[in-house]
Amino acid sequence: MLVALIKSISGIRGTIGGAAGEGLTPIDIVKYAAAFGTWVLEKTQNNTIVIGRDARISGEMVSKLVEGTLRGLGIDVIDLGLSTTPTVEIAVPAKKAGGGIILTASHNPKQWNALKLLNDKGEFISDEEGQAVLALGDNEAFNFAPVNKLGQYSTDNTFFKKHIKAILALPLVDVEAIKAKKFRVVIDCVNSTGGIVVPMLLEALGVEKVEKLFCEPTGDFAHNPEPLPENLRDIARVLEKGSFDLGIVVDPDVDRLALVNEDGSMFGEEYTLVAVADYVLQQNGGGNTVSNLSSTRALRDVTEKAGGSYSAAAVGEVNVVTKMKETNAIIGGEGNGGIIYPELHYGRDSLVGIALFLSHLAKSNLTMTRLRASYPGYFISKNKIELTPEIDTDQVLVQMQQRYAKQPVNTIDGVKIEFDKEWVHLRKSNTEPIIRIYAESDSNATADHLANKIIADIKEIISLKS
Repeated sequence: MLVALIKSISGIRGTIGGAAGEGLTPIDIVKYAAAFGTWVLEKTQNNTIVIGRDARISGEMVSKLVEGTLRGLGIDVIDLGLSTTPTVEIAVPAKKAGGGIILTASHNPKQWNALKLLNDKGEFISDEEGQAVLALGDNEAFNFAPVNKLGQYSTDNTFFKKHIKAILALPLVDVEAIKAKKFRVVIDCVNSTGGIVVPMLLEALGVEKVEKLFCEPTGDFAHNPEPLPENLRDIARVLEKGSFDLGIVVDPDVDRLALVNEDGSMFGEEYTLVAVADYVLQQNGGGNTVSNLSSTRALRDVTEKAGGSYSAAAVGEVNVVTKMKETNAIIGGEGNGGIIYPELHYGRDSLVGIALFLSHLAKSNLTMTRLRASYPGYFISKNKIELTPEIDTDQVLVQMQQRYAKQPVNTIDGVKIEFDKEWVHLRKSNTEPIIRIYAESDSNATADHLANKIIADIKEIISLKS
């Protein structure tokens, strides 16, 4: 079994088991839950934290450790139990809490779990704040409460209904249009909490038939939980038979949304955001959008067509949200199927994505395949080059920037080089000596060719240094 503990601004993530400091053990869970609780008390003087978890096998164990630790600090814990990342994000400000912890490793396999950390707005904490939490944990700078000041514990199982009610109240969610289409939908919720809430949402939206795949929240994932085409063969086979209008796939914590066409072909994870943004822009009469540097150019195309302005952010949800606030974007997200719709909240949310997408599909009077064909056709080639530890990765990226100085280059997150409507994005890994290379063009072959040209350049730079 893979043993890993990864401490980053997005939280504390690791595999269950192993030695303390190497996997996500009870000792590590307690240490970093105590660090976050201490940070919340210092920053907000608010002694309430909301927690919720996906359906991972380790979830209950992790939840009890987090709950006990926070109460030991004198913090009141409101436990949503089995929940989703966006539902916890909505609950934090609704409960006027000082922060939130979501116990989920998102799309990672079942042996992983994590503590994802939210501020008092229900948004992911910033890089600076994350560093402060990690420092508190590493220094074990905690002061636990005396016996008569321990925190209280309560549960709240009302937030799925509240989340859905808030989505139905959005002006751009057209329940009547969806009902009129009598949609027949297949869903794959990978045996996590989407299996509880996605059927609730579809029923509330008036979807006529819902065929459920892997909707028992056992945490025993039926396939690799990342919603990539190679992991979605089961739902594709059901759709190939021709009895349904579309397929809907969510990851274990329900913040990534993938769609499958009526013939079993993939709508394309990159195009979830493109389609939803297109609908929001049309209904709004234009507006600004944001995605990260590694997401498809198609979002920029539909934004500019609607008279709006597109901006790119560094990779990472917190960076996208920051850029959205700066540019007053009406919608944004990431090309991995993450929809951020500020009118509801600043967080990736598959549930609002489903509601907006079904409204769009209903009003378009198109099939899934025809709707997908209405968007610019781009293909992203994802590659990586492994380097030896002694190679200075930052210096390699600087030299690539210099080599392509005549092209538009963006360096807010690695190096992104634009060539008319094609682009390449180079990012170094924070955990291993790797440069990830994303290239986009109007065909798979040219995207691969572009990526291979860049890989050859990197190899040449390395060989000149050695």
